[in-house]
Amino acid sequence: MSGSKLRFLTLVKPVLCILPEVAPPERKIPFKEKILWTSITLFIFLVCCQIPLYGIKTNKSSDPFYWMRVILASNRGTLMELGISPIVTSSLVMQLLAGSKIIDVDQGIKEDRALFNGAQKLFGILITIGEAVAYVISGMYGDVRELGAGNSVLIILQLFFAGLIVIILDELLHKGYGLGSGISLFIATNICETIVWKSFSPTTINTGRGTEFEGAVIALFHLLITRTDKVRALKEAFYRQNLPNVTNLMATVLVFVFVIYFQGFRVDLPVKYRTQRGMQGTYPIKLFYTSNMPIILQTALVSNLYFLSQLLYKRFPGNIIVRLIGVWQDGEGGPSTSAPVAGLAYYISPPNNLTEVTVDPLHALVYFTFILVSCALFSKTWIEVSGSSAKDVAKQLRDQNMVMKGHRDSSLMHELNRYIPTAAAFGGMCIGALTVVADFMGAIGSGTGILLAVTTIYQYFETFAKESGSADALSVFLS
Repeated sequence: MSGSKLRFLTLVKPVLCILPEVAPPERKIPFKEKILWTSITLFIFLVCCQIPLYGIKTNKSSDPFYWMRVILASNRGTLMELGISPIVTSSLVMQLLAGSKIIDVDQGIKEDRALFNGAQKLFGILITIGEAVAYVISGMYGDVRELGAGNSVLIILQLFFAGLIVIILDELLHKGYGLGSGISLFIATNICETIVWKSFSPTTINTGRGTEFEGAVIALFHLLITRTDKVRALKEAFYRQNLPNVTNLMATVLVFVFVIYFQGFRVDLPVKYRTQRGMQGTYPIKLFYTSNMPIILQTALVSNLYFLSQLLYKRFPGNIIVRLIGVWQDGEGGPSTSAPVAGLAYYISPPNNLTEVTVDPLHALVYFTFILVSCALFSKTWIEVSGSSAKDVAKQLRDQNMVMKGHRDSSLMHELNRYIPTAAAFGGMCIGALTVVADFMGAIGSGTGILLAVTTIYQYFETFAKESGSADALSVFLS
């Protein structure tokens, strides 16, 4: 390992002692206790989502993360304003640095792994401070001169400590006290809440055609009861614009079914013990080998580009380079719902429905290509830095005295290389393709959001199955 490459990680070493850290458990945490810790973590997150920021003057200014809030587990004007954005962004930066070999990390060495995780946490804290300052200076909570120095500092401190809480909660689950990952749990909760609300919301909105309910299911029954022309009422409930409709809901359910179906696709490699005769099993390589990580990293990339583009456009709307990055226009809800209408930000944003695809096919084509390529690349990068590459899996099998049936020990890595990189890249592309299809169909909560929710829920199914000793994830709930 060259000194110049290792130098970056060694710079983090003196800082590790002052970073907040969750101590690893000294005993095996029982399953019921893990559920309790997971529930407490989720409860703290949901409470923070409802506590408004103290000292803000306005909450109706431009919102750079409007289109990404559901996916970033963020809630406007509350302590969870930043959501998981700092964690995911720091993870994205560190993985790109490690994947491009700018920093040299051997995940098999305990000290390197600790330094890498410490650097990732430090980046997360620095990004939290940076985003908090940027939010205040950009005028998201009112003009800085009206807020005053005291209020501005107070808002930054609130966002900083809330971001720190999210980092600690995520680490708590990662260390084994709870189930799964804090990032996935918060995203899935936010998306499921959005889907349920947009399906059954009792909020009434005056659309110009009379008072309508926001929730798609509630609106269906309301229209059928109040309208004399039942066929027209059904047509409106299924295809109404600017509000959730039954077609959106059906598309959401269809995407859920598709993703669960594809979760079962895998290749089982036969393995056996070298020392114990007759003892054999299989090593499964799933189609979604990297699970939902490619789409989380892709979301982090897009959300940061949106944030930068909208801030630049607000300051320099006439600059040609700024306009190439993105041109923004206020939506029906005012500046807080502004959307990209031209530039790079527009072409990597999803079309809302099939009508928009037919109107601007180039937008759809660029978006489709961008999603597939970025998901495949992030998936390939992720296996290298997460300890799940062919080399890492071969080492794990050798450590357990296992070999592939019908192959020599020396050819183990070669055989795994035939499957793992392909599964990672193709699986990432499949996740991207499902995301695009969901977006084109107008599914509630966006295609990316639904993919994240379903894969997270399925991971919890598998965790429950593993803890209960069952082979099939669904049998835990069906039995």
